[in-house]
Amino acid sequence: MSYAIDGLAAKLENLLKLRSIPFGMKLFERRADMEAIPKIRRPKSVHTLDQLVAQAARLGWTVGVTAEDLVGAQCRAVVGLGRAKDDKWRSGKHMTGVWFSTLEDASAHQAAMHCVEDGRYEALAVAPLASGRLDPPDIALFYATPGAMMYFVNGLQWAGYKKFDWGIVGESACADSWGRALATRQPSLSIPCFAERRYGGVLDDEMLMALPPEYVAKAISGMEALAKNGFRYPFPQYGIQQDVREGMARSYPDRAPGKQG
Repeated sequence: MSYAIDGLAAKLENLLKLRSIPFGMKLFERRADMEAIPKIRRPKSVHTLDQLVAQAARLGWTVGVTAEDLVGAQCRAVVGLGRAKDDKWRSGKHMTGVWFSTLEDASAHQAAMHCVEDGRYEALAVAPLASGRLDPPDIALFYATPGAMMYFVNGLQWAGYKKFDWGIVGESACADSWGRALATRQPSLSIPCFAERRYGGVLDDEMLMALPPEYVAKAISGMEALAKNGFRYPFPQYGIQQDVREGMARSYPDRAPGKQG
């Protein structure tokens, strides 16, 4: 089943009871193509990419950036703007003694990050999915609670089952979400890092999913199938001291009292 981009946003908000706006991200080889997006905003200050993502997810803005709009090589490297991944960046020296004990630890962290290739892209834009301005985005993203993320993943696994193995790079977790999704074209779930929370306004109970739009449509179809089986988010709690058989019998009739061997 497929949906228009604005339909994806509405379905996600309804099925997952999202508190922030589903948004998209798109890379551009030419800066002029990004600047041609209707109602595009350009930063007037230097930002982290986390802040610009938040402007789309929390304020509903459409924002375009180039390498010079971003505070440092770490933000640029993840999305491949400019040529940020030089020897200095690879060394991790700027993170040594801040996030990692030794230069070797910091270098290992840098090597573990998922990043878009350097040099191909001049610009990036973020915008609410419902706006349709990215036509289509490279990836869709949304913040949600762990329970909602679990339900979304269950939707992805309803048909054509696949086990997902996601890593945690630690600080610079944008490499686990939009960096990984842009680089691999695969669903990418992350635990947002300190920078995302301090500068991007991410809440304590939020996780971030990033993935190509076609996977969103697949997950929605799966969640709609699960809903027909009585599985809907948010999940009503059954009670920690109740006889579990009556509750489980709604999905597994042979678990009902008196029917077990």
